[in-house]
Amino acid sequence: MKLSSTTAQSSFKYGWLLSRIFPYIRPYMLRIICGFIVAIPLGLLDGITAFALKPYMDYVVGKQDWVFHLLGQEYILTWQLFAFIIPFGVILFAGFQGVLRYLNDYISAWTSQRITNDVKMDLFHKLIYMDPQFYDENPSGIIISRYMNDPQTASTGIVDQIKTITTSLFGALGLIAVMLYSSWKLAVIGVLVLGVAFVPVALIRKRIKSASNKNMVISGNITTNINETYSGNKVMAAYELQPRQEKSFKQQIWESFNVNMSLTKRSAWMSPLMYLIASVGIAIVLGYGTHLITSGQMTAGAFASFVTSLLLLYKPVKTLGNTLTNIQNIFVAMGRVFELFDLNPSITDRKDAVTMHGLNDKIEFKNVCFEYTPDHPVLKNLNLTVNKNETLAVVGNSGGGKSTLVNLIPRFYDIKSGSITLDGIDLRDYTIQSLRHNIAMVFQDNFLFSGTIRENIMMGNPNATEEELNRAIESAHLEEMLAELPEGLDTLLGERGLTLSGGQRQRVAIARAMIKNTPIVILDEATSALDNKSEAIVQKALDNLIQNKTVFVIAHRLSTIKNADRIAVINEGELVELGNHEELMAIEHGQYRALYEMQFKKQEVTA
Repeated sequence: MKLSSTTAQSSFKYGWLLSRIFPYIRPYMLRIICGFIVAIPLGLLDGITAFALKPYMDYVVGKQDWVFHLLGQEYILTWQLFAFIIPFGVILFAGFQGVLRYLNDYISAWTSQRITNDVKMDLFHKLIYMDPQFYDENPSGIIISRYMNDPQTASTGIVDQIKTITTSLFGALGLIAVMLYSSWKLAVIGVLVLGVAFVPVALIRKRIKSASNKNMVISGNITTNINETYSGNKVMAAYELQPRQEKSFKQQIWESFNVNMSLTKRSAWMSPLMYLIASVGIAIVLGYGTHLITSGQMTAGAFASFVTSLLLLYKPVKTLGNTLTNIQNIFVAMGRVFELFDLNPSITDRKDAVTMHGLNDKIEFKNVCFEYTPDHPVLKNLNLTVNKNETLAVVGNSGGGKSTLVNLIPRFYDIKSGSITLDGIDLRDYTIQSLRHNIAMVFQDNFLFSGTIRENIMMGNPNATEEELNRAIESAHLEEMLAELPEGLDTLLGERGLTLSGGQRQRVAIARAMIKNTPIVILDEATSALDNKSEAIVQKALDNLIQNKTVFVIAHRLSTIKNADRIAVINEGELVELGNHEELMAIEHGQYRALYEMQFKKQEVTA
């Protein structure tokens, strides 16, 4: 599945998306509820300042004492006491609100990050078990963007935005309560006008979804470009590709710019429109409020408190509008995240899969057909038998299907038709883990992980003893190299092991394969990228690796091919010749003989 082609079709299925994210929210529900409990008074306290204006205007500015009765007793609060209490009360409430805001932000950040971590870990678990074809079809940048950035947007955003909605909603309710207390007639007008201001938000949501999805795809393409520039820096320099990479990067940046500006062009009118609607509401309130004051239906203090509440109400209402806009971006990201969760590797264990315990007899290819893309066959009705402890060299023209053949054995890909059996059992009937546990592979460009040399070798068998480790090092001819390194086995490797030479990387990879000690060994052009000196050392290490093993070797080195028990010639996806060196050389006009004349004869002369 190509990730760049997904469009988050489920991003409007809010109930479905929330039901999918809820299992990640559930473990932290207590903290989330605590955060919401803190958010409620935090929002309600916004109305305290507006509420305080009424007694301040009516009693302090008007110099009127407040006379009230309680339990049959008359009490008086002087306007001088009000003048002292109200300012300090506002400061006290502001301090209390600050403490609540800190608690709310901390709880929100903690829960958001924990939920994000859980989503990322589950997604990464899915990612590492995807089959190689998934990685063939999707660039690294798209994968990084989809598996790292989208979860951050989705899970962090949902908690933050719900927190913001809660705070803003209760802030609005608190201010509306003050407005109702001051004048229910004016409050009806204010609430109706602000309700109208929400209409633009509903009109823009589909455009936000489309632009958000496009921007996420572009972001992935930009990451891919940067990754390719890093990984292919030597090719870029050698072929003077800097202008090409820069042109591509600029094009992607401008695409992102155009998408954002297109969204801005369509959505930027919301804020001024909401402001205009709010201003109309304020104008109506001012006109009608003047009438209520002059007719004695409302005090000046109540009117000042109402107008302050109405003005303060614009902020939470605008925040709610922006939050509802932002939350659509979050639902788009959430939809994209759960698209990833719903992806399944095409290569999985069968329900009744059995465990493989070594190789006792032979490996058979029966009428094997394979294709990477439909109607473009790579292997065609291939039949081949390889006995236990036999070394089979696979040769042929470039692109003929050699690497494909050996990649089918550990089930990196599944065949289209036919069967591959190990000891008479179809390899698809074995568990993938046990199948691959019995196979060691050495590639042309072996990947070494960040970490020490010791860690990279021990990846072949984490439970290996120190004696087994030393034996693998000796067999891989690594002692001299390790002696030259100050930290020896504990030398830290750079990314991809690029601090080592090609030959050194190959020998570390061979030691990793040796310590795994499997009955089946696959060597995919393991020495083709090395110079003669490095190749000779690596070849000795390989000779040690393949002793008493069933070996498939794709090689260009004549000695390796000649020493193989048999040689399979693969051309255009078909097995065209099979036999040892002498048998194949005896075939007049044979393809192996032609290949030998073109590629191998010079090696024999210079050997």
